[in-house]
Amino acid sequence: MKFNDFVARDEAKLSLILNAIDGNCGGVLFIGKSGSGKTTLSRLFKEILPPQVSFVEVPLNATEEALLGFIDIEETIKKGTRIYENGILGRANNGFLFIDDINLLPRDIIAIILNAREEKRYFVEREGLSLVIPTNFVPIATMNPIDGMLPSHLLDKFGMCVVWDELRGKEERIKVIKSVCDDIFPSPSLPNYLPELIMKWRETVKTIKVPDEMQELIVDLCEKFGVSSHRGEIFLFYASRAYAAYVGAQEVREEHIYAVLPLVFNHRVDHPIEEAPENSSKDDEEGEQEEEKHTHNHKEDKQMERDNREMPPMPEGREIIIKEAIPKEEIMEVGEPYRIKRLIFPRDRVERKGSGRRTGTRSKGRQGRYIKASLSGDNRDIAIDATIRAAAPFQRLRGGGSGIVIEEEDLRFKKRERKTSHLFLFVVDASGSMGVKRRMVETKTAIKSILMDCYQKRDKVAMIAFRKDKAELVLPPCSSLELADKKLAKLPIGGKTPLSAGLWEAYKLTKRERIKEATLRITVLIITDGKANQSMGGKSVKEEIAKLTSLLRTLQGVDYIVVDTEDKRGLFKTDLGIWIANLLKARYIPMEELKADRILALLPSDVV
Repeated sequence: MKFNDFVARDEAKLSLILNAIDGNCGGVLFIGKSGSGKTTLSRLFKEILPPQVSFVEVPLNATEEALLGFIDIEETIKKGTRIYENGILGRANNGFLFIDDINLLPRDIIAIILNAREEKRYFVEREGLSLVIPTNFVPIATMNPIDGMLPSHLLDKFGMCVVWDELRGKEERIKVIKSVCDDIFPSPSLPNYLPELIMKWRETVKTIKVPDEMQELIVDLCEKFGVSSHRGEIFLFYASRAYAAYVGAQEVREEHIYAVLPLVFNHRVDHPIEEAPENSSKDDEEGEQEEEKHTHNHKEDKQMERDNREMPPMPEGREIIIKEAIPKEEIMEVGEPYRIKRLIFPRDRVERKGSGRRTGTRSKGRQGRYIKASLSGDNRDIAIDATIRAAAPFQRLRGGGSGIVIEEEDLRFKKRERKTSHLFLFVVDASGSMGVKRRMVETKTAIKSILMDCYQKRDKVAMIAFRKDKAELVLPPCSSLELADKKLAKLPIGGKTPLSAGLWEAYKLTKRERIKEATLRITVLIITDGKANQSMGGKSVKEEIAKLTSLLRTLQGVDYIVVDTEDKRGLFKTDLGIWIANLLKARYIPMEELKADRILALLPSDVV
C-alpha cells in the first residue's frame, strides 16, 4: 500500500504534504479512534519524502536519556574521553519526528519534544558534559481521545490538527479492503510523482509573496475565532504560503487562507469553523427557548404532583413540621461529566516497579529520569559522572596514563524517578437520604468525572456502596472505565445509612490490596451525607465509626478524603462528615464546593 492509495482522508494527506513543503507549518496532530488509519498514513508519508529528509519514530517507552542522548560507556572507557551518543531528537534534525499515541507518553517527555522543536535546539547537562545541540524537526503525532486529551498549551504547539471521523460510506470501506489486501485485489499502479513535486515546491515556497491585506486577513480571522495565542497567526501564515505553492500560485490569496483555516484552527477554537447564517430567525430562537421553558415547567409540575401524593394532608388548625421526604429505592441518572483539575499527591521515597501517569516515585529499574547517584543499584545502570568523580583522586596512585583506571569501589549507580499509578477507592453512600433533592445525580456526576481522570492516568478504581443494612463491593479493583460506568449507572439508592459497614469494607479491601502490593498508593474517598442510622452490632453508630476510623488510620500509605453531601441550609444538621474527617485526619469538602472547578480542592492544601 502506498501513500497515493490511501482511501479518503484528503485533509490529513494535505496537512502532511504542506508540512513536507514547509516545515514552518508546525507539524500535524491526528485525533481519532483506534484502527482508523492514523498511524498507517503517517508511516506511508515517509515514502513521499525526499531521500535526504529523515523520518524518526519515538517509542512509547522513550526516556529522557533516549531523547537527548547519552554517554557511550564502552567507547568512553576505551578512548579515555567522554563519547556522546546522539539521541532521538538529534537524529531527527532537518526531518520529521513521528510520535504514535502521544497522549500516552509522560508529560515531561512530551514537553521536552515540543520545546526542542520550538527552540530548534536542546541542552544536555549530564556526566560532566554541557552541550547545546541543534535540532529542527517537524512533529507528526497521533492520539486516541478515549485515552485522554493533551492540555491546551501542548495542543497549541502543533501547527495543524485533523480529526478523523469514521468512514461511513459503503464504497469507501470496500476501497479500504482492496487497498490493504492488494495481494488478493491487485490495484493498478499509480504514478508517484510526489517526491519530485515536493522537492520542487520546497524551492518555490520561498518565493511566494504574502500581501499586506492577506496578513491583515489572517489577524482578523484569529480575532474573530478567539485564537489568543500568536502561534495561530504564525502557523496560518506559513500554511497559506505552502498551500499557494501547492496549487502553483505566485502569491497568497484569500481562497488559500480559507483552504487551510480548518487545519490550523481545529484544535484552537471551541466551536466548528463555519460562518453563522446571517438570516437566522429570531422567532426560531424564541421558540426553542419557550419549548425548553415549557419542558422544564412540565418536569417541575410532575415532581410536585409526585411529592403531593406522597405527603399526607395537613390537619386544620394544627401546625406540623414537614421533614424531607425520603424517596423509595430508585436508580438516578448520571449527569454529563466534566474535566477536573489535575490531582497532585506528595512524593515518597518508596521504590516501585509499576508504571502510570499519576505521581512521581523512585523507579526500581532502568526506566525513568536519572536524578542522582548511589553506592548501590542496578549493575547495568552505572552513573558515569559520579563514577569518574569517585575514581579521579586516585589516578596517580593507580598509575593511570591517558585512560582512567576505575576500581570496583568507585562504581556509582543511577537512581531514577518515574510516574506511578494509584488505586482510588470510592466509598459511596447509597441510602435513601441521598435521593433528597436529587443529590445522588450530582454525586454520580462527580464520581464519573474522577473515574475518567483515573482512566487517563492509568489508575485502578474500586467502589463500595453502603445502603439498607449492609455494604457491598460494587466494583472490585480494575482499570476498566466501561465497567465502572456501568456499575455507577446501575447503582440504586434507598434504605438506611450503614456508614460503619462501609468503613469496615473499605478497611478490609485496603488491607487486602496492601498485602498484594506493599508499595501500592491508595486514596479512599468517602462520599456521604453523614446521616448514619444503622449499626453493625450492639454498639452505637458513633462508637463503631470511631473504632473503624482508628483502624483505617493504622494503614500506611493511604490518603483519605471526606465529601459531605448533607444540606447545611436546614435546621437539623448532624455535621457527622466533619467529625469523621477529623478522626481520619482527612480533607473535608462540603457538597456545595464539589463543582467542576472545585473538585480537586479535595486534596490537602499542602500538596496542591
